[in-house]
Amino acid sequence: MSTVTVVEKPMKPQPEDFREMFEEHYDLIYRTAYSITRKSEDAEDVVQAVFLYLLGSQRPPDLTKNPKGYFYRSAVNLSLKTVRRRERYTLMGSSERFDGSAKAADSDGNEEMDGYLWAAIAELEETSAQILILRYIHGQSIAEIAKVIGTTRSTVAVSLFRSRARLKKLIRASQLGEES
Repeated sequence: MSTVTVVEKPMKPQPEDFREMFEEHYDLIYRTAYSITRKSEDAEDVVQAVFLYLLGSQRPPDLTKNPKGYFYRSAVNLSLKTVRRRERYTLMGSSERFDGSAKAADSDGNEEMDGYLWAAIAELEETSAQILILRYIHGQSIAEIAKVIGTTRSTVAVSLFRSRARLKKLIRASQLGEES
């Protein structure tokens, strides 16, 4: 006699489920994306991309196990890709008209340092960047981060230590105009 194995096929989110997910997680995704990209347009694009992906694909297993973690990781990953893509574009032609605004923006040096910081974060591995952002932008504890990421507190603590050291190195290299 033969046996039959039933494999549960992942389902696409239903419209009512999708609406609930959108309403429940929109703020988290938007805040996370905005904290990384620093542009509301890019943050909106990230939110749209996350939910468009869900509409066109099967429900990922992470979505049912840890929806907050899934949406957070998706927002961070897409935001970092947006920042990296933005860095690849170069200004073509005359830059004279942009020089005045750049001087005004850099007058206190904070925006320049902010740029160094986000460029350095974009160079980190995705999990390391996620942990740093959860800790220092969203103010979450190490235990909360471990739950969202799905790892142990000690792994989060070690990652924070190493990521901060890597950030310092990347920022110094950026300030000196070096490649890391």
